[in-house]
Amino acid sequence: MVHLKSQREIDCLRESANLVGQTLAEVARHIEVGATLRELDAVAEEYIRTQGGEPAFKGYQVGDNVFPNTLCTSVNDAVVHGIPDDYALQDGDLLSIDCGAKLNGYYGDWAYTFAIGDIAEEDAALCRATHRALLRGIEQAVADQRMGDISHAVQSHCESQGFSVVRDLVGHGVGQDLHEDPQVPNFGDPGRGRSLKPGLSICIEPMINRGTARVVTDDDGWTVRAADGLPSAHYEHMVVVRDGEPEVLSDYGYIEDVIDPPYEADALTETTTR
Repeated sequence: MVHLKSQREIDCLRESANLVGQTLAEVARHIEVGATLRELDAVAEEYIRTQGGEPAFKGYQVGDNVFPNTLCTSVNDAVVHGIPDDYALQDGDLLSIDCGAKLNGYYGDWAYTFAIGDIAEEDAALCRATHRALLRGIEQAVADQRMGDISHAVQSHCESQGFSVVRDLVGHGVGQDLHEDPQVPNFGDPGRGRSLKPGLSICIEPMINRGTARVVTDDDGWTVRAADGLPSAHYEHMVVVRDGEPEVLSDYGYIEDVIDPPYEADALTETTTR
């Protein structure tokens, strides 16, 4: 069941998205060589709770697996769902952080890949391609387009740059539930799939690998890695389908007030106001 959001609900989603942005900005202030993933997770949980929110991921259950932390911290070949531990960040790492927060009954959920120190040019190119693919997907999130238009925009850009689109994981709807219908794949054919209607709120999240698209899951039941051990990047925005042009609820500006992005800025205007 797909629930199209009212303006009141969209305003609530924007507040939750902003809390995620403020949290990631606070985390970004602590990201440096030697910082541990567990330390970053503690920063995020404390900030979300002091702002009156709840960590969205902590306690999230799939089958018998319960996620134990506030952030998903995925380093280098980890694609998504990495569990924060005592790993200390090293110069040249890629760190993808996915953060979720619940505020006033609605969820915020989005992700950003950070460059730790000086990263390899191949990894910088991966970040550039993944970010640009996200923006190209967002441009298709317009009323009367189809889900396949979003999916194809992401896939075609990344593959044209020589990178691989993870197919085992997809984006999703978001609202009063963390994961709602519909699924938002990062691969597909234009003109196919669900027709997009105004008020549809979705998370578009390219998960792109430098090498193979194949992934494996660690014994922890959560951490998904590129099967060949090469780096992965993950960028995610919360988007509302509108007539004419999409509305981006999440705002990377919070983070990029603190750090320099590992990609070039793009002309796409994000409509979130802070």
